[in-house]
Amino acid sequence: MRIRTPEDVIAAVPYLLGFHPSDSIVLVAYGGPHGTCALRQDLPPRGGDPEGERLAAVLTGNGFERAVLLGYGPPGRVAAAVGRIRSALEHAGVEVAETMRVGDGRWWSLSCASPCCPPEGRRYDIAATQIAAEATLAGQVVLPDRSDLVRSIASLGLPMREATTRAEQRWFDWVREGLSPARIRSRAAREGTALLDDLPARVRGDGPPPTGEEVAWLGVLLTETRVRDEAWIRIDPDDPGPHLEFWRYVVRRVEEPYITAPAVLLAYAAYSTGDGALANIALDRAAPDYPLAWLLREIMAAGIPPSAIHPALIARELSSHDEDLQEEEPQAS
Repeated sequence: MRIRTPEDVIAAVPYLLGFHPSDSIVLVAYGGPHGTCALRQDLPPRGGDPEGERLAAVLTGNGFERAVLLGYGPPGRVAAAVGRIRSALEHAGVEVAETMRVGDGRWWSLSCASPCCPPEGRRYDIAATQIAAEATLAGQVVLPDRSDLVRSIASLGLPMREATTRAEQRWFDWVREGLSPARIRSRAAREGTALLDDLPARVRGDGPPPTGEEVAWLGVLLTETRVRDEAWIRIDPDDPGPHLEFWRYVVRRVEEPYITAPAVLLAYAAYSTGDGALANIALDRAAPDYPLAWLLREIMAAGIPPSAIHPALIARELSSHDEDLQEEEPQAS
C-alpha cells in the first residue's frame, strides 16, 4: 500500500481499520520497522482528553518516526483534538506530516498557517484511487461503519442451551466419578486438544461443520486454563487468518457464560492480523475481570507487536501445567 498524497491517506484508512470511521481521530504512522499502522479512537467531546501522550508513547515505543492525523467529525472538536495530539507527537520527536479533517466526501488541511483549502473543502473519491483498486483485488472488504464490525461477531442466537446443559453435565460427571482436580485438568486437556485438532479444519470446509454439541463442549473445556493455552499457542502470528475465522465461528455460537475465553482468543487472532478494531470489539465481549483479557488490552494499548509477545506470554503458564498433561488415568486391572 503506497501512500503519497492526502487522498491516498484518506483512501487507505478504511482498509487499515476495516470500516469507514466517523466521529473519530485516526493516526496513520509510518517510517518505522513495522510498516504502516493505523490507530483509531473516539473523537473526544469538546475539552476532552485525546490521549496524545499515550499515542506518542505507542509510536515512539515501536520506532515510528512520522504520522498523519485525520479527524472525522465537527470542525471545532476535530481541530482541538488534532491540535493537542499533534503537540504531543512533536514533543516526543514524531514528525507530523499532515493533519486534516475529513467528512462528507471532502477534506480540509489543518496544517496550513493560513487557509489553503477552499471553504467547502477538497473533494475526494476513495473508489477512484489506486489504493482502493489494489485492496479490492486483494479481496479486502470495508464495512460501512464500526457497528457492522460489532455485528460481525454478535451471537447468532442459535438454540444452544440444551447442548450446553449436556456439556456441563459431562463435566460434572467427572466430578461425581471422584476424579482429582489434577486428573480432571488432564482429561480436559486431552479432550480439548482433540477438538482443537479437528474443528478448525471443519470450519474451513474440510469435513462436516462442527455440531452444536462439539461447540458447546469446547466452550466448557476452555474454562480450563490449559485448554485455553493450547488454543492460544496454536494461533500463528504469521498466518492468523484461519484462526480468526475459527474463533469468530465459536464466539458467535457458544452460550454467553462461556464467551470469554473464545472472545479473547478471537481478539488475539484479530490483533495478529493487524485488525485492532476487531480485537477491541472482541474483548468487549469478554468478562472485564478476566486476567488475559486485561493483559491483552494493555499489550494493545502499548502497541506491542503480537510476534513479540506470543511465546513469552504463555510459556510460564504452560510449563506450570505440564505435569497435568503427563498424568495418566489409572488403568483397570
